[in-house]
Amino acid sequence: MNIAPNSYSRTRNRLLAAVASVAVAGAIGFGALTTGTSPVLADAVRVEAPQVPSFADVVERVSPAVVSVKVKAKLQPTADDGSDDQDGLDNLPNNPQLRRFFKEFRGFGDQDGQNDQGHRRFGHRDRNNDQPRPVAQGSGFFISEDGYLVTNNHVVEEGTAFTVVTNDGKELDAKLVGTDPRTDLAVLKVDGGGKFTYVDFADDSKVRVGDWVVAVGNPFGLGGTVTAGIVSARGRDIGAGPYDDFLQIDASVNRGNSGGPTFNLNGQVVGINTAIFSPSGGSVGIAFDIPASTAKQVVGDLMKSGAVQRGWLGVEIQPVTSDIAESLGLKSNNGALVSSAQDDGPGKKAGISAGDVITQVDGKDVASPKELARLIGAYSPGKSVDVTVWRDGKSQTIKVDLGKLPASDKQASGDQQQQPAAPAKPDTLADLGLTVTKSENGKGLVVTDVDPDSAAADRGIQAGDVITSVNSTEVNGTEDVTKAMADAVKSGRKAVLMQITRDDNNRFVAVPVAKG
Repeated sequence: MNIAPNSYSRTRNRLLAAVASVAVAGAIGFGALTTGTSPVLADAVRVEAPQVPSFADVVERVSPAVVSVKVKAKLQPTADDGSDDQDGLDNLPNNPQLRRFFKEFRGFGDQDGQNDQGHRRFGHRDRNNDQPRPVAQGSGFFISEDGYLVTNNHVVEEGTAFTVVTNDGKELDAKLVGTDPRTDLAVLKVDGGGKFTYVDFADDSKVRVGDWVVAVGNPFGLGGTVTAGIVSARGRDIGAGPYDDFLQIDASVNRGNSGGPTFNLNGQVVGINTAIFSPSGGSVGIAFDIPASTAKQVVGDLMKSGAVQRGWLGVEIQPVTSDIAESLGLKSNNGALVSSAQDDGPGKKAGISAGDVITQVDGKDVASPKELARLIGAYSPGKSVDVTVWRDGKSQTIKVDLGKLPASDKQASGDQQQQPAAPAKPDTLADLGLTVTKSENGKGLVVTDVDPDSAAADRGIQAGDVITSVNSTEVNGTEDVTKAMADAVKSGRKAVLMQITRDDNNRFVAVPVAKG
C-alpha cells in the first residue's frame, strides 16, 4: 500500500509523540503518586525490647585485681615398688571431699603424666627432684594496695613456692601469710611491684537469688577469663566442713577458677569460687562460692596473725526435727540439740547438758546446728556469751566463757564397739517394739532386738544401742521408759525423746508414743 508523503509525515510525528509521552510517564508518572522525586525504601526491621546489661564496664575495672596463682613444691619420688600413684591422691588425707576438690580443680587423673594445664601431676615420678615442680594452678585477687591477695587453701596447701601472674602478664613472687582449711581460704602477699589494683568485699546479706554475677579467673590455665550468670541459691551445705554456707551460682566455673572472685555489678566480691558439682568433671552450671562475709572475717584474721582463732563451746549437736520439737514442747524445729557436752568443754563447765536445745546466742536466733557453729566460731576465745537453752519445757540463759577451738576436731573413736551385756532376763517395751536388758554398769537399757515394723526401727534404733534417758529423765529400767511415755501422753505430746548411745557417740531420737 502506498502512503502519500504528507500523510506519512503526519503519521510519523504522531508515533514519535506517543513514544515520548510513554517515556515521560515511565519516568515521572508513577513518581507523581509520592511527594518527592526519589524512590522511597522500606525501613529495616528494628525490635524495641529490654536489653541485657553489658558486663564490660565491670570487667574492665576489676580485671587488674584478679591474678593467676602458680604453686610449686619439692616432690618426693614415689616408691619404686612396681606401683604407680596414677592420680596422686595417695598423697592426700583420706578425705573424700578434699580428693574430689583436687580431682576437679587440679587436673588429676590424666593419662599422660600432665594435667590439663600442662603441669606435672602431684606425686608423679621425676628424676630431677631437687627443684620445686608445679603442683597446682588456680586464681586469686588483690584485697589491698600493698599486695595482699586471697585464694583457696586447697590451691596452695601443698606448695613451697608461689607465683602470681597479673592481668598484664607480670609474674611476681609471693609468700604464704596464712591458711584456714576449715573455710578453704588462704592469704598470699606480694612484696614489691608497686601499688596494686584491689577490690572490696560486698555485703552478701543483700545478695538475692537471681542477681547477676560475674566470675573472673584462670580456668585450665588460660589466663583471665570472664563468665557470667546469676545467684542460683544461698546457704548451700555440700558437706565440705562445719561452716558450710555457700552461695550457688550458674556462671561457668572450671578447674583453675579455684580462689577466683565472683563480682556483683558494682564490682564488689560477693563470693570466692571453691567447688563445683560436676558428674563429668567440667562445668554444668552448678558452682559454689564462699560468701564474702565469711571470707572477710577469716581473711582479716589471717592478715593479722596468720591463723584464725575461733570460739569453742565444747558440745556435740544435732538438728531438731519436727518429731523432736514435738516431744520437747517446742513450737518450731529451730535450734541445735545438744547430744553430749564434752567433759573438758566450756559448755559443760557452765551448765549446758545433753538434751538442751540451744535456741539463741547473745540474742541471735539459732536456726540450725550449722548456724550455731558459725555463730560460736565468729567469737574470739575467752569471749563471754549468753546461751539460751530450752530445758524442761522452758527457756533459760546460761553465761559461757568460750574456749579455743582445738587444732583438730575431736573424733569419736570407732575402734571399740560397745557390746551389749548378755541378757540374762530381757524385758520388752512392746509399745515401742523393743527388747531391752539392763546395761552392765546399771545405767541405761541395752537394746537387744528391734521389731523391724516398729517406729523405733524406722528411726534407726538398732540392737546394741543403749537408751540412757527419756525426756531428760535418766533410764535405769523399763519402768522409767513407761513412766516417761505416760507423762508425755498426759502433757498432750505425741512423742518421747530418747537419748541413744552408740559407739561412744550420743544422739537423740523422737519416738512416737503408743496410740490408745
